[in-house]
Amino acid sequence: MELLNFHGYGPSILKGAVLTIEVAVLSLLLALFLGLGAAMAKLSKNRFLNFIATVYTTVIRGVPDLVLMLLIFFGAQIMVNNFSDWLYYSFDIEFFINIDAFVAGICTIGFIFGAYMAETFRGAYLAVDAGQIEAGKAYGMNARQIFIRILFPQMMRHALPGLGNNWMVLLKTTALVSVIGLADMVRLAKEASGAVHEPFKFFIPVAAVYLLITFISEVILKRLETRYSVGVSKP
Repeated sequence: MELLNFHGYGPSILKGAVLTIEVAVLSLLLALFLGLGAAMAKLSKNRFLNFIATVYTTVIRGVPDLVLMLLIFFGAQIMVNNFSDWLYYSFDIEFFINIDAFVAGICTIGFIFGAYMAETFRGAYLAVDAGQIEAGKAYGMNARQIFIRILFPQMMRHALPGLGNNWMVLLKTTALVSVIGLADMVRLAKEASGAVHEPFKFFIPVAAVYLLITFISEVILKRLETRYSVGVSKP
């Protein structure tokens, strides 16, 4: 029993594992939303949208994740503080927002992987036969119907391998939230190992949790690939 309790740190590390999963899933949803939007912007004929999306994907993919994490968390707080000071001294309005580490972690990871998702979605869109889209227009479908019935299912078939890979990397990137003070399982395991001087006892279970999530993700991704490959012949 003492072995499973981890010197009393077991329950807290378990809570940290739940928080890690929450950060990963919410970051994934944000990344998918930003990625799809950026992909559509890069594929559009609007030069301004294309430029903004190109700058976004280029900058994000060129700056280390840890640097962006620290920059967004601390930099955004400084900007908010300066804005609140300006409101107070200019208009005597008291306004203050304390950026939560949980929100900052989700926004940062989602923002980072939105750039990678954008390239995945863009490549998947270009892989769809343009003739099928023209056929949808010929049948009288509007843009929404073409996207839902023709474009999206085929995009997903091409995008799933890339999306799955991005998800696996995103999952491991959640460990970075520990540097901004969020009590995820990595941070809690580090604190526990420092207290009892038994690092392997705490970090091996953390690695096992990541491997378990990865295994479950592989099963889900395999089923999604099977679903979106229905009717497609394989060599």
